[in-house]
Amino acid sequence: MAVTQQEIESRLWDAADELRAVMAEAQYSSVVFPLMFWKYLSDTWEHQHQQFLVENEGVDLSPEEAHEIEYRDYQSFEIPFICPGTLLERRASWSSVLATITQSGLGQRVRASLQAIETANPDKFPRLFGAMTWTSEEVLSTEVLAAVMQAMDRTPKMHEDNMSHDVLGGAYEYLLKRFSDGSGTRAYQFVTPRDVVELIVELLDPKGFESVYDPTCGSGGMLIASVNLLKARGGRQYTLDLYGQEAAPDTAGVARMNLFMHNLTQFQVEVGDTLKDPRFKTPDGSLAQFDVVLAAPPYSLKWKPWSNDPRAIGGVAAQSAADWAFVQHMIASMKPKKGRAGVVLPHGVLFRGGQEAAIRKRVLDDDLLEAVIGLPANLFYTTTIATCVLVFRAPGTKSEGRRDGVLFIDASKGFTRARNRNVLTEADIAAVVSAYGPERDPEPGSDDAEPDSGSGGSGLASRFVPTAEIAANGHDLTIGRYIRRTVAEQEDLGTVIDCYNLARAERRKAEQRMLEVLAAAGIEGFDE
Repeated sequence: MAVTQQEIESRLWDAADELRAVMAEAQYSSVVFPLMFWKYLSDTWEHQHQQFLVENEGVDLSPEEAHEIEYRDYQSFEIPFICPGTLLERRASWSSVLATITQSGLGQRVRASLQAIETANPDKFPRLFGAMTWTSEEVLSTEVLAAVMQAMDRTPKMHEDNMSHDVLGGAYEYLLKRFSDGSGTRAYQFVTPRDVVELIVELLDPKGFESVYDPTCGSGGMLIASVNLLKARGGRQYTLDLYGQEAAPDTAGVARMNLFMHNLTQFQVEVGDTLKDPRFKTPDGSLAQFDVVLAAPPYSLKWKPWSNDPRAIGGVAAQSAADWAFVQHMIASMKPKKGRAGVVLPHGVLFRGGQEAAIRKRVLDDDLLEAVIGLPANLFYTTTIATCVLVFRAPGTKSEGRRDGVLFIDASKGFTRARNRNVLTEADIAAVVSAYGPERDPEPGSDDAEPDSGSGGSGLASRFVPTAEIAANGHDLTIGRYIRRTVAEQEDLGTVIDCYNLARAERRKAEQRMLEVLAAAGIEGFDE
């Protein structure tokens, strides 16, 4: 009997809940996901092994022949033995170690098993299970680890004939969301809300036989969403090549496991700091380029600015905020003929001065920025600030109606209030995608846009603004500067933030002009 989504989610949460007395929910993922994936691998291997035994019963095979046939025709990965040639020899499978659960040293056996699987499958599972510090008795006692494993063992067999990959992948995503909903900033490091992910993916619209790259991939949600959208539109998932880079090794392992759980194998997830050490390069050492580049990088991350890097078009972002450095990396990673990129960032990137203003000017002069989309406040798990999506196109690839300008979309009103945060519904996402589509382009230079009456009551507004007008405003991209609502609305946090940002930008310009006048008059000593 097939396993239901609700059943596996409930059983898996019961296993995770065994950790509640010894660690915060933000840390559950480092324990639960490796155990869950280990059980999935073991259940799958043992199911295929039984099929091999049944179908070859009575066939006279030497051990070498049996091994060759099984791993050629039945198995897609290996579950090796640990402690071979000793009294402690056993297969590195879930069921084998579970049988020793009452014996001391459980964490050591779990760690040895996971390491053995990584070693036996270097092409498939390199560094998959992360640092595994939780296998230490000092971090997680044998009693608690045993309780987690016993609870998880009540989950039905996870092999393909008993549990579809849709159910399995859905259960993995369910846990990701539960861990994020109930925890703080640590869990947020690798989870972007699914509705925000789906919006960015729909805007970029990955096609079959294209490459998709996320330079800050976290748990891999954007890569998976790209495949899901392609499948929903009749495409085949294996026609997308997926690439991701993640700074945290444990989080990169979460991403790899997530992709495997969704039955995706055409992917490459690398570990490293994308700004300092981009891992995807061509044979000549230059940056690799992709059809679709999408990301939700950490906001205003402190970083070590580049001293001499070809990615730094227009300037180098300040040490206090790497937002535009991530954007520059994404721009450099777009393929020249049809590359496009989408990134979600805080509103500060739209108006901050200094080097960021110089970078914005270069991006606008090169006509790379296609759209600025203002999102509602409180969409994310750990911050209430309003964010925006920036969409870029490779040089010279914008459609005729989008050249020499930027499409501004104010989608800050289109959301539904949920328990912990605001959410984008399917209708909200569809309204933004429709406004972004070429068939919905307002006339260039038209008057301030009215709220879009066709967006399901969301009050969405849009306007195409020529580059010359943006340049006249000091290359400021604050949405409220170009879209003014013409109907009375109750101001929410996002509106207040937009107004504040605009006022602050105007104040800075006035102060700069005042200092210039004073300096010209020979009056000095003022702080800039």
